[in-house]
Amino acid sequence: MPDLQPPPRWFIVLVVGGCILMIAGAAAGLLIFQNVLRPGQQQRIIGVLPFMESFLPYRADENARIPTALPQNSAISPEDLLSFALASPTPTTSPTATPTLAPTSTSALLPTLTATAMPTLMPSTTSPEVVPTATLESAFSLPTSARIYGLRGVFQTWNNCGPATITMGLSYFSWTEDQVYAASFLKPDEEDKNVTPSEMVQFVNEQTGVRALTRMGGTLEFIRAFITNGFPVIVSIGYAPEGEDWLGHYRAIVGYDDTQRQFFAYDSYLGTGQNGEGIAVSYDALDTAWQQFNRRFIVLYEVQNEGRVAEILGERGDLVRAAELALETAQDEVRREPRNGFAWFNMGTALLSLERYEEAAIAYDQARRFDLPWRMMWYQFGPYEAYFTVGRYSDVTALVSSNLNNGGAYVEETYFWQGQVYAAQGQVSEARASFNRALQANPLYTDAQDALATLDASS
Repeated sequence: MPDLQPPPRWFIVLVVGGCILMIAGAAAGLLIFQNVLRPGQQQRIIGVLPFMESFLPYRADENARIPTALPQNSAISPEDLLSFALASPTPTTSPTATPTLAPTSTSALLPTLTATAMPTLMPSTTSPEVVPTATLESAFSLPTSARIYGLRGVFQTWNNCGPATITMGLSYFSWTEDQVYAASFLKPDEEDKNVTPSEMVQFVNEQTGVRALTRMGGTLEFIRAFITNGFPVIVSIGYAPEGEDWLGHYRAIVGYDDTQRQFFAYDSYLGTGQNGEGIAVSYDALDTAWQQFNRRFIVLYEVQNEGRVAEILGERGDLVRAAELALETAQDEVRREPRNGFAWFNMGTALLSLERYEEAAIAYDQARRFDLPWRMMWYQFGPYEAYFTVGRYSDVTALVSSNLNNGGAYVEETYFWQGQVYAAQGQVSEARASFNRALQANPLYTDAQDALATLDASS
């Protein structure tokens, strides 16, 4: 047999060089994937190459949780929160080295509805139609089932649950803009993790011909009453997709059936169900998920129907009374389930709305003792405000650090409250940097804009 000849030198050089280039290219690609691409871009690559998920630079610790509050020397005990009577709060002040700005109150965005007064949220060129007066009982004389038709199903793009869901709700009123349009007002950066109910309400009232309001402390009966009267309802819920961790989510409710004890929902993640009838969700399952956001809801309506909406809301038309009723619900649920972190958190949020800051802080302390989802502070920011107002800056900082370490780098409120602490402690340059980081996450975030203006005015 003839001797095998070694390959020519040029071939060896070519093969080795090619291997080196492939390795270098893969390394460069991995570095770009981990350090240059944003989460949405990374996710699109993972959709094509699933194995790339193992190279994500950030992967949540399976033991991640919201940090537990340190014991406080307070005259108020958690047990006191279950028994005190509501009364006018004692004003609480905190020392500040430089002027600080509290975030815009939800009550500044939302009207207190009554059956006889029209809030002036946006100009109207026509006079409101007079709605026949009805008693509260008639508003709640509900059929065993009801459904609204005409919503257009929308599947959300990356991180776009809020804009997609509000677009679905508005489509009932012949709204033709898409979720991209809504996002341009709500979250210009696709990486922004959350849009709050008050932001969605503000968008509707300022950018469309439809009206909206939001309240905490809703009930299943309210959802049924709104659906019966032809008003789309959007609820804030906790949701864990299969194989994923807990997330905040929105659903548009389009119907209910008492005999089956089910609601029917349009969901920007799951779709609109068979034949567009809606995803079936049991009453109990919806209420459990809804509790995780203090049963916050948004109702959409036309201006001529404000009177009817007010009748359905009843005493919850008043923002203070709505918070009081939400507090009573949370108290009852804590009595039944003392280790329910969501119920304690809801108590804190209701107390915060009532300007009971010290009590709110204690309630949030209790909530943090139990197993709240590690993404909780992506969506609900009451603890920041409560702790800041009573001067517990270290708690604000601990929650900020936890959020930033657990994927909250694109949550503008995180940087806002970091900046508030810096400003209160006289660290003006650090405060300005934090407020600017908040505006990088959301250039439309007015709280950060106002905070920067306050710093500029005082310097």
